[in-house]
Amino acid sequence: MTRPPSIPSDLWHHIPAALRSAIGAIVVGLEAQVAALTARVAELEAKLNQNSSNSSKPPSSDGPHVKPAPPTPPSGKKRGGQPGHPRHERVILPPDETIDYTPDRCRRCATVLTGDDPNPILDQVVDLPVKLRHVTHHRRHTLACPCCHAETTAAPVPDAASGFGPKLTAVTAYRTGVGRLGKRAVRTFFADVCDIPVSLGGVSKLEATVSRALEPIHAAAHEAAKSRDANVDETGWPEGKSKAWLWVAVTRRLTVFLIRPNRNRAAFDDLVGPDPGVLTTDRFPVDTHLGERKRQVCGAHLRRDFQAMIDRKNAGSRIGEELLAHA
Repeated sequence: MTRPPSIPSDLWHHIPAALRSAIGAIVVGLEAQVAALTARVAELEAKLNQNSSNSSKPPSSDGPHVKPAPPTPPSGKKRGGQPGHPRHERVILPPDETIDYTPDRCRRCATVLTGDDPNPILDQVVDLPVKLRHVTHHRRHTLACPCCHAETTAAPVPDAASGFGPKLTAVTAYRTGVGRLGKRAVRTFFADVCDIPVSLGGVSKLEATVSRALEPIHAAAHEAAKSRDANVDETGWPEGKSKAWLWVAVTRRLTVFLIRPNRNRAAFDDLVGPDPGVLTTDRFPVDTHLGERKRQVCGAHLRRDFQAMIDRKNAGSRIGEELLAHA
């Protein structure tokens, strides 16, 4: 049995062999426990020091102790358009109203002026119309037959079924989809700006109308993206009181979103198909089956891993610095 360094040599040899074995076993157990606890402390410290630069945590979760990213050094260029950049001139739109202004007298001698200017100076003013709301009443009359006295009502107008026209329907989907406004904000917009009352349920129905209209386009885009190289990721997505997942595949020309109730292999396969191109992903286990030929680990995740190695301040920190420099 190896002598513990804390026990002098002369004392160790006077201890009975059985007792030395027992002491050795205790020491070995304590050393293993210390090693495990040291590793656990290092693990907890690494988690405590996680931030947006060395983990997948968002920047909004960084505390005040986290050193912010260094500011971008000044370029030395003047503000505004740079020499050689293409001109961006104001677009002249076709007028809905034209108002002409002609001078009455000469600015120098006050002589009365007549005639016309074939190339007047144009000052364009673009504004919204005074009234954004356009209401159409479809009045369906009921008439009685002079022979059998049966009453017949004009057939319903398809465009009047929802109570809202196609332009308002499109604006609703644009505000909630592209503008990322909530339903209450959209309702307030129509009430305050357009003087149009729309309920929250009405906003939802209009969104559903646009979704159904775009479904064939989405299906075609999804099918076209399945065989292409793509960046793939997923994030949480609230569906009422339940939690779903928003999956995305970003190709060179197409970006496809899918909402699925689960964050699993089935949802991943549904997004990319049975034979995808090369996929850039994180290390989520659902894509590890692709192998090196079909899978590229996201460079941003690797750089955060290298920074985490540096922040641990141990033997691996120097390797992390070299890896980050190469990255």
